[in-house]
Amino acid sequence: MDPEVVVKLDNVWKIYKTGKIEYPALRGLNLQVKEGEFVSVMGPSGSGKSTLLNIIGALDRPTRGKVVIAGRDLSSLDDEELAVFRRNVIGFVFQTFNLIPRLTAAENVEVPMIANGVPIRDRVKRAMMLLRIVGMEEFARHKPMELSGGQQQRVAIARALANDPKIILADEPTGNLDTANKKVVMHLLKKLNKEQGKTIIVVTHDPEVAAIADRIVYIRDGKIVKEERPRT
Repeated sequence: MDPEVVVKLDNVWKIYKTGKIEYPALRGLNLQVKEGEFVSVMGPSGSGKSTLLNIIGALDRPTRGKVVIAGRDLSSLDDEELAVFRRNVIGFVFQTFNLIPRLTAAENVEVPMIANGVPIRDRVKRAMMLLRIVGMEEFARHKPMELSGGQQQRVAIARALANDPKIILADEPTGNLDTANKKVVMHLLKKLNKEQGKTIIVVTHDPEVAAIADRIVYIRDGKIVKEERPRT
């Protein structure tokens, strides 16, 4: 039996309006991602990659079409329900890390757990455990400006794991990193996929990064134009 489909987009359109001008970022896009799958999304700038990630991550709603994530039809959720869903089901990793400068690494990892009402003792313990997984335990008391880009991204990945999400969405997670740190971060994402069974979707311009996925989806003009499985 096939693994559960955790991401399903059916004829999804996203149309932005500027005055009377309409700009379709997604044009009837269809996509399915199975539980535990690692998918890379590639395409030129303006092709709709980030819009696609925002729709999957419940950060934006489609103009039309159906989006089902982890068995929930997102159109059935109001904004408050969507926020709770997002917090518990999806972990985000961004190109610019998005860490809070005044907080330590450990405190940054705790932030999503605070929103979920996790008691302080439990969240401190879990934050340290997650920093250990990403190899950043010894930097727990450091603030972001005291860390390298690669170290900040590893903290950001630990934060993405805070509420044990089913799905990790990463938007150009190696875009601001040098070659050595790029390899560390991608190895870490692959490890989370293989050892913890996390479903991972990565948007990237980098063919080397895309190649570690189980499947590469190519998007152009808001549509999927090709899919392939990299050689292992």
